[in-house]
Parts: sequence; C-alpha cells; structure tokens
Amino acid sequence: MFGSRSRRDYLRDCSVGFGAMALAGLWDRSVRANGPESIGRLPARAALDRPHHVPKAKHVIFCFMSGGVSHVDSFDPKPKLQSLDGQPMPVKVERTQFNNNGNIMASPFWFTPSGQSGLPISELFPNLASVADELAVIRSMTTTVNEHAQGNFFMHTGFPIMGYPSAGAWFSYGLGTENQNLPGYVVLQSGGAVAPHGGVSLFSNGFLPAEHQGSVFQADAAAAVRNIRPQETPLRQRSRMEFTKTFDEAFLQETSNDDQVEATIRNYETAFRMQSAVPELCDISRESASMRKAYGVDSPDAEMAAYGRQCLLARRLVERGVRFIELSCLTRGIGAGGAPNPWDQHGELERGHRAMAMQVDQPIAALITDLRQRGLLDETLIVWAGEFGRTPFSQGNNGRDHNPFGFSIWLAGGGVKGGMAYGATDELGYHAVEKPATIYDLWATVMHQMGIDHERLTYRYSGRDFRLTDVHGNVLHEILG
Repeated sequence: MFGSRSRRDYLRDCSVGFGAMALAGLWDRSVRANGPESIGRLPARAALDRPHHVPKAKHVIFCFMSGGVSHVDSFDPKPKLQSLDGQPMPVKVERTQFNNNGNIMASPFWFTPSGQSGLPISELFPNLASVADELAVIRSMTTTVNEHAQGNFFMHTGFPIMGYPSAGAWFSYGLGTENQNLPGYVVLQSGGAVAPHGGVSLFSNGFLPAEHQGSVFQADAAAAVRNIRPQETPLRQRSRMEFTKTFDEAFLQETSNDDQVEATIRNYETAFRMQSAVPELCDISRESASMRKAYGVDSPDAEMAAYGRQCLLARRLVERGVRFIELSCLTRGIGAGGAPNPWDQHGELERGHRAMAMQVDQPIAALITDLRQRGLLDETLIVWAGEFGRTPFSQGNNGRDHNPFGFSIWLAGGGVKGGMAYGATDELGYHAVEKPATIYDLWATVMHQMGIDHERLTYRYSGRDFRLTDVHGNVLHEILG
C-alpha cells in the first residue's frame, strides 16, 4: 500500500509511468549520444547469455502460406497422376475434412527442372524457379491435424490448441533482438490481410514474458502500429516521468521483480523507441525504383504490390536486427479460400492457386535475390510453409481437400543446402514414405541453425519445462550445409 491507496490505484492513475520510466533511460542515453543512430543498438534481455553453439543464421523470415498449398501442384511433381487422371484411388482413402471425394486429379500445371540443380518447380512459380539453387525442399512433411485452426496452431507453436508460445516468441525469448528500438518478433500484414484461423493467438507469447509476443505491423498503413505517434513533447513526457517514476519502481520491488511486471515495463520501453523507429522502417521512399520494381511494390496487381511491400520490409527488418519476421498472405477471393486461409481451394484450384502464386512468387524471389546480393542471405533463414498439403484426388470437380499425410515446404539461406529435395511422398503424393518429417523436426532444425539446442531452450510453467518442440524433434542434418 502507498498511504491509503493500493498499488492498483496508483498503477491505474499513473499508467504512463512505465513509459516515462523508459523515457528516463532514453533521455540520459540520448544526452550522452551523438545522434539517434547510437540509441538502442544493444541486445534486449534474452534467456541465453550466448547461443548453445556457433549459429549459422541470426534471423528467420517465415512466409506462412495459410490455407494449405497443394504440394502436387507446386514442388512435388507426380507423373502418375497424369496417367491415372479420372480414375478411382487405388489405395485406401483416409477421412478428409469434408468427405466429398472424387477421383484422381492430375495437376493442371507443368513442372520444369530449374537451376543448375534441376530442382523441379511448377509453372506457378517462375520467379522462384530462377532461385531454385537456393531452395531446400522438404517433400515429406507431415502433421497430425487436418483442420485449419488446429493446423495453424500446430505449425506456429508445436501444439494444436491455443495458449502456447509461437515460434517467433521462442526465438525472441531465447536470443532477444539486436535492436532495442524494435520488437524481437514482428508480424507483417498489408492489403487487408488478416490473421489465419486461430487469430492473433497464433502470434502469442503464451506463458513466456509478454515482451516476446508478436507485434503486428500494417505494412501499407499510414501508421503501421496504432497509437504509436507521440502525443506530447519529450520534455512534457520527462516531467510526467519525474512524478511517476518512484511509483513504478516501488511496485516492481513490491512484486519481487516479477518477470511479467518487468516485461510490461520493457514493452513500454520498446513502444517509446518505436515512435521513431517504425515510421523510419516503413518509409521506403529512398528505395530505388529498380528495387521497388523487383519486389513488385508498384505493380498494378494490388495483392502482389501489398505482399511485395511486406517482403521489402522484411529485408529492412533483417538489416535492423529483428530476430523473427512473419509475412501474411492476402485473400484473392477465388475458390473456397477465405481471408484467413487464401490457399484453401476446395474448388477452382487452378484459378485460385494461379492467383495466389502470382501474389507471392515475384516478391519472395526478389527477397532471396536481394538478401543474397547484400550478403544477408547466409545469416537469414527463410521458411516457406502452409499448415498441410492437399489430396491427389479431387474434391467435387476441380478442387482438393486437406492432406496432412505428406506435403512440401522449403527453406532457403541460413546455412541450408540449396537446390535439393529431401524425403518423398508415394507415387500419388498422398503419404510421406521416405524420410518423413514433422513440424517438430522443422523447428528443431531452424533452432539449430540459429545456435539453439531445441532440447535445452525451455521455460518452466505450471510445474513443467516446456519447449517449442514439446518432447519431440530431430535436426534434419541432411539439408544443412
């Protein structure tokens, strides 16, 4: 208690105190510094004093293809589907999401050997085909769930239900950020993109300290983060700080330096710094015309332009030391895919997949090329994945249902071997039959490249030591350089 008033009363009445407390440190630092560039280039608090082993990568860019990309139409060619087109499945058909199953459906897309490696890539991705030698395609990915929300949670957190930390939160918790002016985990949206099924809980810190939750930036909005613009001068903020600083410090001491309270204070510190850092990040006016064209930022295709801006900002976030960046697809309103899951074509698959590939192909290829040219690709690991694949047989006349038994994802940069395919599905593309891989294996591998032993980065909660890979996961060493 403070006099006759409780700590809660003081926190309610003096809620700006945390931000003002942050301003105190910034003010003192800025007085000693030569300019804004000298502020905040220190790592935020992290669980690890140093990585478990020498890392190959420092940053992760997660290109999440929400809705479930058809692997047999993108990165896993199956000639058998052509020869058996229209015939009944010759093997047992597992239960599907809607059980409106038809016969075998050949891919409407041609595959072409690409790059010096000859890696087969669908005509959907001509620009990614130009960087095929950077891609390590995992053709034997599996998941245990067959529904979007559960699949999204599983891919993001290692658990099929909400309440657990997202992968980005784990990396922020383990390694912190290289730039105190920006969060360690940023989710980019643009063009009206929304969170996949599961909502913003997909980006949650779960039981980790609150400072590690994903911060959503609207890449093409006038204000990328709401309420981030300062409402008063630094001098006025400092005056407010002088009045409330003692209450904040006293409350922190009263809680015995509780982690969650300290995390709240650090969130306010980051928010103060973001007042200038976020507008500078999102201002791409100094990017060259050729760079904007490469990413498709000025494309007449509105969805490509919006996704291209995300990819360009992802590179700028890497340059500024952000640890984990997630990109968001936009709906094209084609087929059955809705705003949260735009790759979900239960009908009109050819039209829907062509439109979605048009949205992401050029921007992601430009991101890979740009990072390579700037010497940043080797320290940046790009993960391209949806929550599951799609069936080799049709749903209705021209769509495909969900397939968790075998699908494709790919990685690039960050010390992985490019121009290779790992594992295999059967001749129909239905089940993983060679080197089956799990989502636990994926994140164990990404953690390994970031210098983390996935079995050793844990957080004790409710009497148990939790980790991103639960009690599973093996590093996929064969895809690593």
